[in-house]
Amino acid sequence: MSLMEIIGPVMIGPSSSHTAGAAKLGNVARRLWGGDIKEATLYLRGSFAATYWGHGTDRALVGGLMGWHPDDDRIPRAFEIASESGMIYHFKEEFVDGAHPNSVRFVLSDGDRTMEMVGASIGGGSVRIQEIDGFPVDIDGELPTLVIFHRDKPGVMASITSELFRMKLNIAQMTLKRKARGKDAMVFIEMDGALDEESLKSLEGFHHAYTRMFLLPPAREEIE
Repeated sequence: MSLMEIIGPVMIGPSSSHTAGAAKLGNVARRLWGGDIKEATLYLRGSFAATYWGHGTDRALVGGLMGWHPDDDRIPRAFEIASESGMIYHFKEEFVDGAHPNSVRFVLSDGDRTMEMVGASIGGGSVRIQEIDGFPVDIDGELPTLVIFHRDKPGVMASITSELFRMKLNIAQMTLKRKARGKDAMVFIEMDGALDEESLKSLEGFHHAYTRMFLLPPAREEIE
């Protein structure tokens, strides 16, 4: 057991699961989205849905969506600051049988595109991303993570790994998911080192089967 699991993280709010983890989930959703968020609908599940207004979960989630970390002293004023910045947010409750009790489904949109992410706060300020745009994943956001949506075709995985090898990037974990043979697929790759902007652009155009790509930096690389 780690010290973090015993005493919890430095944070604003009463609960590592309901405030620190919530802020981190919002932060990860923002990083996956790739910048400022225009509109967010948050579907709260389990104890998140039951107690979010009393534990500050709602403010922590909105603060995370603005790029803040759990120890940011602006979290109590998250609603006010979000409104001033023009971000629209909605909270709804949903029941999903078997869902983690501290989980939330984010639906982010800007009028031109939409992204969904499901994540859970698992204690001690730690989180687990469970789903991105309908694909099941298992990401904790601690390592630089490359998420690639693509068409399921021979050679796609080989092209990805060979290009990362050329860039001298070591793969810590790689998982491929597909909806059906020859249909939409997704791979997420956790790496020991991060891609720079130039390398990411090079990788984006490396294979014709790629349809969309996210780079999720480790949590503390997000600019405050």
